[in-house]
Amino acid sequence: MKTAPDTPNDLTLKIRQLGQQDYQATWLAMKDFCLTRTENTADEVWFVEHPPVFTQGVSGTPEHILTNSDIPIVQSDRGGQITYHGPGQLVMYVLFDLRRLNIGIRNLVDILENITILGLKQYGLKACARKDAPGVYLNDKKIASLGLRVKKGCSYHGLSVNIDMDLTPFSYINPCGYQGLEITQLSEHGVKCQLSDFSAILLHELKEQLPYAQLMLGPNTLHV
Repeated sequence: MKTAPDTPNDLTLKIRQLGQQDYQATWLAMKDFCLTRTENTADEVWFVEHPPVFTQGVSGTPEHILTNSDIPIVQSDRGGQITYHGPGQLVMYVLFDLRRLNIGIRNLVDILENITILGLKQYGLKACARKDAPGVYLNDKKIASLGLRVKKGCSYHGLSVNIDMDLTPFSYINPCGYQGLEITQLSEHGVKCQLSDFSAILLHELKEQLPYAQLMLGPNTLHV
């Protein structure tokens, strides 16, 4: 028997703490999840950390790669230009049914920026978003990047926040396609926290902004 889909009053959000995962394997798992989900599938958030990798969005162009390196470059289907992922960076992938949430992609971008700004505020940091360049900034330096994809009315990819990482590889590229854009991270502002600390803060703020009735821990595996 077919069950009725969740209504806004009983939405469940499943959380997966996946640890360090290969970027391409994670991307393919997200894409598969999005394409095979049904109207009854609960939304999910995946928290991951990636080994060093550059990812090119669908708008990516070669001139934004400034230096050759041993770090692999993956052509992704998310929005935006090139960025870097590496250990010490928290990545939050949002696999949401936007139609069921009754929000659009611009709303989701705003929400992800807002929860990051509110999270940083808990550490006494005043961050902001920029309409001309999606992401979150501290003193004009970028601390969080966004890149999303929507298929069948559902989102995947998401948000990355620099916690305590080697920022050097950002100098090998024009981050997000912006020449001279400076990158920062929490550890440069006197904040010591684990990735799990900031993921908990993001989840709390997300639940304040979206109508999820409950959070549920999912399996810590990429298999969907």
